[in-house]
Amino acid sequence: MKAVYMEKPWSIAIRDIPEPAPKEGEALIKVHAAGICGSDIGAFRGVNNLVSYPRVIGHELSGEVISVPENNKKGLKPGDHVVVDPYIYCGKCYPCSIGRTNCCDNLKVLGVQTEGAMSERFAHPADLLVKIPDDMAWEDAALAEPLTISLHCIHRLRLKAGEHVAIFGAGPIGLLAAMAAMEYGATPILIDLVEERLKLASESGVKHLINLKTDDLMEKIREYTNGMLCECVLEASGANSAIRSTLDVVCHAGRIAFTGWPHSETALPTDLFTKKEIDLLGSRTSAGEFEEAVDLIYRKKIDVSKLVTKTVSIDDAPQAVRDLEQFPEQYMKITVVF
Repeated sequence: MKAVYMEKPWSIAIRDIPEPAPKEGEALIKVHAAGICGSDIGAFRGVNNLVSYPRVIGHELSGEVISVPENNKKGLKPGDHVVVDPYIYCGKCYPCSIGRTNCCDNLKVLGVQTEGAMSERFAHPADLLVKIPDDMAWEDAALAEPLTISLHCIHRLRLKAGEHVAIFGAGPIGLLAAMAAMEYGATPILIDLVEERLKLASESGVKHLINLKTDDLMEKIREYTNGMLCECVLEASGANSAIRSTLDVVCHAGRIAFTGWPHSETALPTDLFTKKEIDLLGSRTSAGEFEEAVDLIYRKKIDVSKLVTKTVSIDDAPQAVRDLEQFPEQYMKITVVF
């Protein structure tokens, strides 16, 4: 079968590999759509230290069950349409014991520490599959995974209706977080340097935008919040300057969630932690958000199709990865269809 195979950094191609043989507890999935993620680009560049090579990439996918163990916990059967939860946890460590499986001591993520799913067929634990409606578009369903990342941030922040949430980074995670915040009744303020991404956000209904190239950050934040600053801040860019700025835009007694992955340490004025009594929260991947994501997408509460800049076949996926790496400002999300 065909798979998108990364031999080493900067080396990506279509390769014929053996069809997987499901292990105990695993289902065999016919993949229909897979998204290209920023972490795939990090793997291509060789800057993601968690990635081992060689590696089939891909962890945002939807597909159809070919085979599944009988009496599986979710009652799945051949022919069911599903999305894949790509975060394989041990179920035995302390984080797993308290339901925070995304923090598993031995977490393995598809396409990172273990083989990914950008292939024609794929085997995965049946317990980590989520059934979707039969009439849900494959391309929409594949975007459930990035939406879970955004939802997890919102849940970590305990975002409430009426609150302002400043979001640094208008990429897929940041834009989806803004769209989800609106669904929660909150007011997102989306911040970025790329005008094309802010324009897409505006077209998606986000009213409060800040372009760091042309706008004064604090002036705009005070304008949008009537001088109070933001109850919540979500950092989704991983840029050191943005991480530092979160402490400025958050109000006293506010909350900050960090989901971007910086490449180096950020110097922070820790006196502000105490002065403002800020809650600082890490937010890693997701845990239990897939059902909500599928529901929001299926009911068109969040129109994920607005994010898809381009759709390609599996044969064109390697070039799509190269294009996204070279021209990130031209693409929000590229989806591979099978």
